[in-house]
Amino acid sequence: MVYKRKKYHYGDTHLKKKWRTKRRTKDLDEIDEDLKPENCQKLLNQPVDFDKPGSGQHYCIHCARHFISDSALQDHFRTKVHKRRLKALEIEPYTVEDSERAAGLGSWKAPVKRKIETQGKSSESDPESSNKRMRIDEDDGEL
Repeated sequence: MVYKRKKYHYGDTHLKKKWRTKRRTKDLDEIDEDLKPENCQKLLNQPVDFDKPGSGQHYCIHCARHFISDSALQDHFRTKVHKRRLKALEIEPYTVEDSERAAGLGSWKAPVKRKIETQGKSSESDPESSNKRMRIDEDDGEL
């Protein structure tokens, strides 16, 4: 009779889902780099790219996703997925200094909470930034 070992785990299928890269999105620390003002302006004013959804003109910085239209982007701002991402971005990401403090090389500091607003709210107060989508030069009707 062959000895059959007892399995305490049903397998690593739950870990395989984490390691898949097919639908991999940006991590929170990468998105935190995108939230800096110089990177934020580059992502909001992307050149037209027909390979991306909506020609790359409708982008949610917090979720790192492209949308097909402005109405789809505005609908996304009201979803639970977007609100959860905003909540996760409120806490600043860990740094090397934080890890050294945790190892005992300094005094511990509580993580700082910050106020994160949806990018659509800031554009309502500034009328010029809402007109940033697909700037097309119009001619005077001359042919």
